[in-house]
Amino acid sequence: MYRVAVLLALLCAICHSSTASTFTNGLLPNGDFEYGPKPSEMKGTLVTSKTAIPKWEITGYVEYIKSGHKQGDMLLIVPAGAFAVRLGNEASIKQKIKVAKGQFYSLTFSAARTCAQEERLNVSVSPNSEPNDWGMLPMQTMYSSNGWDSYAWGFLAEASEIEISVHNPGVEEDPACGPLIDSIALKLLSPPKRGNDNLLKNGNFEEGPYVLPKTSSGVLIPPKIEDDHSPLPGWMIESLKAVKYVDSDHFAVPVGKRAVELVGGKESALTQVVRTIIGKTYVLSFAVGDAKNACEGSLGLEAFAGNSTVKVAYKSTGKGGFTRAKLRFKATQARTRVMFFSTFYTMTSDHSGSLCGPVIDDVRLISERLTKVVNAIN
Repeated sequence: MYRVAVLLALLCAICHSSTASTFTNGLLPNGDFEYGPKPSEMKGTLVTSKTAIPKWEITGYVEYIKSGHKQGDMLLIVPAGAFAVRLGNEASIKQKIKVAKGQFYSLTFSAARTCAQEERLNVSVSPNSEPNDWGMLPMQTMYSSNGWDSYAWGFLAEASEIEISVHNPGVEEDPACGPLIDSIALKLLSPPKRGNDNLLKNGNFEEGPYVLPKTSSGVLIPPKIEDDHSPLPGWMIESLKAVKYVDSDHFAVPVGKRAVELVGGKESALTQVVRTIIGKTYVLSFAVGDAKNACEGSLGLEAFAGNSTVKVAYKSTGKGGFTRAKLRFKATQARTRVMFFSTFYTMTSDHSGSLCGPVIDDVRLISERLTKVVNAIN
């Protein structure tokens, strides 16, 4: 009996330790909604109990949808696994999770439109002291060919336990009309640092939001006006449209495992402000290519640094590849804004209507003097 008691105590300690540990990277508990309500807690597809979906609490009109479910002439497809949830009028789904207080996190989730005219999602974390620590993500523009897009949203954890909420603020005549949600994941972000070989932070884009392994659509990073804490550390999206974070498992990436695709033309601007010395000359270098995603044609890109600019032409066959470019400029201020945007709107050649654009990667900013030293060594 003594041994049994000790064993039970150890098991309890292990269980307590696992539940108390902070979350780092991956799907939230039942983040893919593969564990669903009991039949007694559903009326058709409608979930009737607020705690029916394991690990989640729901409010409003929430449906539990199986992939292949038909709604009129519409066939609802789930991107990963067999199940997803649909948020109808004023519906929300939320979960409490333990995190590292004071650290930055990125939330990634997949979403698809159904039958509402102006679908959008309100993503928030509580507790928070900042009035703008929430994001209203519009879903009018879809970027993937299968109707599902993955979104990222960044936030600062202000407590060791937080509540993550995804809410549909819409009110439609049909209360079931609303977005489908699947694969909700979280990632702890490491603050990037500048080095002697690069004055820009995270110039290789290796630090960024969690990329869902079973989806091949990339991750949309929203504009700054919708997310004060960028899920792409070091960079801001100062535009009206999102940019797409792509990985080498599903796309062609010039260097390393991650890059950024500028999918919204001049409405997709990627920027970073860096300290510079007035009168000193700098060299901005970067790689421009295509993501091997049927994005064909002229993928022009414009780069700005202070008052200087360069236009880079890249002819894409949609099969991968890249070219390199440089911009030499003299700093006129103590802080210089570096910015990139796509010159044209481009769509993939598969007739899906999906927006695409040039991929940018391996962005470096160093002084011209250091550039000469490096060239001399090489």
